[in-house]
Amino acid sequence: MSKSFAVLLCGALFALDVAAAAPGVPGPPQIPGTAHVLLDFASGDVLAEANADQGVEPASLTKIMTVYVIATELAKGGVKLDDLVTISEKAWRTGGSKMFVEVGKKVTVTDLLHGIIIQSGNDASVALAEHVSGDETVFAELMNQHAARLGLSNTHFANATGLPDPTMRTTARDVAKLGAALIRDFPEIYGWFSAREFVFNGIRQENRNMLLDIDPSVDGIKTGHTEAAGYCLAASARRDDMRLLAVVMGTDSTRTRASATQALLNYGFRFYESHQVYDAGAVIETARVWQGSTETVPLGLGEPLHLVVPRGRYQDLQAKVEVRNPLLAPIAAGSEQGMLRISLDGKELKAVPLRAQTAVPEAGLFGRLYDRFLLLFE
Repeated sequence: MSKSFAVLLCGALFALDVAAAAPGVPGPPQIPGTAHVLLDFASGDVLAEANADQGVEPASLTKIMTVYVIATELAKGGVKLDDLVTISEKAWRTGGSKMFVEVGKKVTVTDLLHGIIIQSGNDASVALAEHVSGDETVFAELMNQHAARLGLSNTHFANATGLPDPTMRTTARDVAKLGAALIRDFPEIYGWFSAREFVFNGIRQENRNMLLDIDPSVDGIKTGHTEAAGYCLAASARRDDMRLLAVVMGTDSTRTRASATQALLNYGFRFYESHQVYDAGAVIETARVWQGSTETVPLGLGEPLHLVVPRGRYQDLQAKVEVRNPLLAPIAAGSEQGMLRISLDGKELKAVPLRAQTAVPEAGLFGRLYDRFLLLFE
């Protein structure tokens, strides 16, 4: 953390040397469509939402998971970018958007991935699903396994394309979480989502994400459309050290989904700022241990702590440390021994476990008896 700060362990309050406080944050913009969500990438905090957990058809936003599964297989080494994929008749005949592969031809995984990401090719999606799993249905099972692992509890996939199926469902929140996972786990593949165009077989294909040409901070992610789902867009943008993800579902046109998503992103960047408050393992409190081989144990965080706050309000954050009392040995390293609660203007923003940074074995018999005696006076 670049800005200076002090932690007062007894009072459990930290003060931060930053700019003067900003006025209160206004409510988010009114967004058309069936559902939307605005998410901070680093912290996972939601800055705006409406019907974010309402079940909706994913349309071609499905292909974010298709790419995620393929990227996973690439990372495992079972699939390679220069693999040649033979295009099946099923892939060639798949309706909807296409990258125009031809049945029986061999196409590299690299080209097919670009066809999915940039042109939203259903034919490319089926071809790669068959290459990875032998069958699109089996590939859909893989998609659902990853969805469960990523905590997408309201999402189910039935195919690799997003073409209508009565069992297909997702939510704006799940799409945002999936987009964040793709950016976090496969940043190199995610970089392909910012490409404006792709030329295959002499055909120039343009990226359907209009925001790539409107906002230079936008670098992905994916558009979608079916008659039932409406026009959908999942977008991510980075300005300075802050990345946001916005998902808009069920609008009435390509322009509406773009302008609505842009409004969400502008709102988030204008009125909020993102900070990493603590590193993983940072010692937040040194707590008294009773009946242990040592008298104290450092307590800290298991992972970095990120927070989103209204612009100019970082210095107003307050932290309260709660430690188990009494704290008795033995204590295992990594065990939860308290909580760090961070609030602003009396409203709790985040509560995270404080974990023992080292193990503390029990003291010998004399040490345990002595501490038991002292505890009588605590």
